[in-house]
Formats: sequence, C-alpha cells, structure tokens
Amino acid sequence: MDVAVYHPGELPGADRSAWTALQSRAPALGSPQLANPFLSPEFAEAVDRCRGGVRVAVLHQEGRPAAFLPFQRSALGIGRAVGLGVSDAQGLVHRPGFGWDARELLRACGLSVLEFDHLVAGQQPFETASSVRHASPVIDVDQGFEAYLAGLRARSPKFTRTTLAKERKLGRDVGPVRYVHDERDPAALPALMRWKSAQYRRTGRTDRFAQPWIVRLLRHLFHTRTDSFAGLLSVLYAGERPVAAHFGLRSDAVLGCWFPAYDPQFAKFSPGLVLHLRMAQAAAAESMAYLDLGRGAKDYKDSLKTRELTVSEGWVMRPHPVALGHRARRAPVRALRNAVLARPELFASADRVLKQWGRLRSGGGDSSATRR
Repeated sequence: MDVAVYHPGELPGADRSAWTALQSRAPALGSPQLANPFLSPEFAEAVDRCRGGVRVAVLHQEGRPAAFLPFQRSALGIGRAVGLGVSDAQGLVHRPGFGWDARELLRACGLSVLEFDHLVAGQQPFETASSVRHASPVIDVDQGFEAYLAGLRARSPKFTRTTLAKERKLGRDVGPVRYVHDERDPAALPALMRWKSAQYRRTGRTDRFAQPWIVRLLRHLFHTRTDSFAGLLSVLYAGERPVAAHFGLRSDAVLGCWFPAYDPQFAKFSPGLVLHLRMAQAAAAESMAYLDLGRGAKDYKDSLKTRELTVSEGWVMRPHPVALGHRARRAPVRALRNAVLARPELFASADRVLKQWGRLRSGGGDSSATRR
C-alpha cells in the first residue's frame, strides 16, 4: 500500500476534498455509515486541536487517494480511534470495493495496535475473533417525517400517543412549545452541559464534562460549520424556558445524536422524547437519511428506532511487545463490562447500584437518564 501520514492541519487540500467527497457519495454507493459525521475530517481536526495526537493516514491507489484513516497515536505507538470513548463511528473511509491489509497499514502508521469501540460495518480487515458487536439504533427519516410517525404509531401506539399528549400538556402548563433546530445562542450550550453533568452525577456515571478537553471539543464544534458538516445544538423551549437540549454532529445525510439532556424539573412531560421527535422532523425536512442514536441499550431508543446498525469493539494488532501489553491491560476490563451489558439481570443490578451511589453523592433527586 502507498500510505502517507499527516497531521490533520497538514493534509493537502486535494486529499481533504477527496475525503469529504467519499463521505458525500457514501449513501448512494451503499455505504451509508461512512457518511457519519464522526468520520469526517472536521471531527478529526477538532479532536486534534482539543486533545492532540491525531494523525490521518491517506491510502493511495493508482496515484489517487482511495481511503482515509484518522487515529490517535501515543509515544509508544499505541493507536486509538479518534475520540475513543466519545466518538460514535470509527473506521476507514474508503472507495467502494477498496481492500487493505490491516497489519501492513498499522506498520505504515507506526502503530503496534489500533483500538476501537464503534467500528462501523464494512471494515472486515479490522475485525478479529475478539471483536464484540453491538447494536446502534437509528431513526430512518428518508421517507419523510409523516411516514416515520405513521410507522411509530403502528409499532408503539401507546408510546406515541402518550408522548404527543405530554407535549400538549407541556404547552398548556408551562408555555407554548417551541423548537429551535439550530440554536446559535452560545449560552444554551453551557446550560446543556450543566444538565448533563448533573445527570451523570445522579446516575453514578463518570461526568464527561469534568474532562476539560471534552468541554473544549464541544465549544469548538459548536462553532464549526462547513458545507457538509456542523456541530448542531437543538433546544426545546416551553414559553421562554429551555426544557431540553441536544448537541450532536451532522453531515449531509446523518445526524449523530450525541449529548441530549433535559431540565429534571420538567421530567413528567418527557421533554427528552419530545425533543427527539422534533429533531427527527427537522432532519426529515432537511432531506437527511437517518438519525444515529448511538450504541447502548435504552428504553427510549427501543421505542424511537426504526432499525439497528452494527458497530464493533476491539482492536487489531501486529506482533509487538507493546501491543501484547496493551491487550493484557485492556482485555479483562472490556470483557467484564461487556459481560455485564450482555446480561440484563447483571446490567439492571449494576445500574441500580450506580444510581443509588449517584443519589448519595448528589443528595437525592431525580435519577432519570437520557443518553450516555
């Protein structure tokens, strides 16, 4: 393989344009997951700016760029997917039918191992016997919102009826319901992060916004806009009060659902569910293909989804002491976590313990969770 490795900011303009073009054509070419905004050059650049260590491998075929692999590399040659832990789509963005040798690619990138937790479908060279597959629910809106809503009513009539009734009640009790799909008021983003941090604490989860680089990342992406990519802040208002919000990423075809949260004072109105329906309506109006709800089992995802994609977790490695050591450290932790997630009774018990711990830390209160 003819491989060149760049810092994101040093990527030649023609190569960057080719990367964006591959993503734009991906749905029509039968690879819709490659259109995910987490696989875009803008996301790789943002992570590099806010955390560092990002590189982009450009694979050439017949003198032309045929594939792009963004990754993060440590000084020891340990590779991780860009934004590992917060990215909902990872892998090689490539031409249809393009093949590659994973070990040879790792060698060209100076890596002994490459770890991922949301590897999209169609990445067979990166999949190994130890890879674990997970469902990633989506909401298809390519046939329009009315078609989606009709399907939702048929699949989950009580859920749909109850959610729409709560939206009407929210409007009567609090104030007229208003949805802003692309809120540009920068004050709305800190409010979302405060809600989300409080939710993490209530439910005993690690507060992602306690990590400064993630806060910087969202602020940077909020101001990132190109013809094919944007950080999208959506807010649901009741009267003049914001009651729910979501920050995600969008490409031409896919809205990546990322950080939703709501004001727990209004929990009885299910504002998070109302927000997701409004997001689906707006995405359909913009002729998008689907909303990616992200990996992870949640009741609300099961109710809203139209189908599921598959993402994989694991690593690919070449014979090297550093790779063996990395696997020895990481494998037991991943195996334990996935065993808990795969067994509902274990997950339910673990979830209860985390929520009890969260209530103790926060001094009680609502323990509902929306995402992540």
